[in-house]
Parts: sequence; structure tokens; C-alpha cells
Amino acid sequence: MIAEIGDRIILEAAHLGDLRRIGVITAIAHTDGGPPYEVRWLDDGRTTLIFPGPEARIEHPAVPGRGR
Repeated sequence: MIAEIGDRIILEAAHLGDLRRIGVITAIAHTDGGPPYEVRWLDDGRTTLIFPGPEARIEHPAVPGRGR
């Protein structure tokens, strides 16, 4: 999993009754874009350090000229 600051991370619900969480990556520990990531969660504004698992995916923002 490779990310950049400003990308969104989505954690799908892993268990029945859990909610999907969406956050914005605010810091990356490694220059290659690998985890762990510091994430500001959109639902409560808290910032946490995470090592994303298989339930996570990265969404890159649509930026003109970025090619994504």
C-alpha cells in the first residue's frame, strides 16, 4: 500500500455492526509512501497512527495534471 499526504484512506467494516471509517493521511513515516500513516478521521477529527490491514484502501484526490 502506497500513499501520499492528502490521500484518503477508507477502512471497510470488518465486523457486523462496525462502520466504515474515512480519514485523510496527514503524515507518512517512510519516503516510499508505505505505512504507518498518521490519519485525521473525518467522523471525529481525531488523529491516530495506523498500520492499515486488508480492509483498507487508498483513494488519491483528483488533482488536475496529476494523471490519476
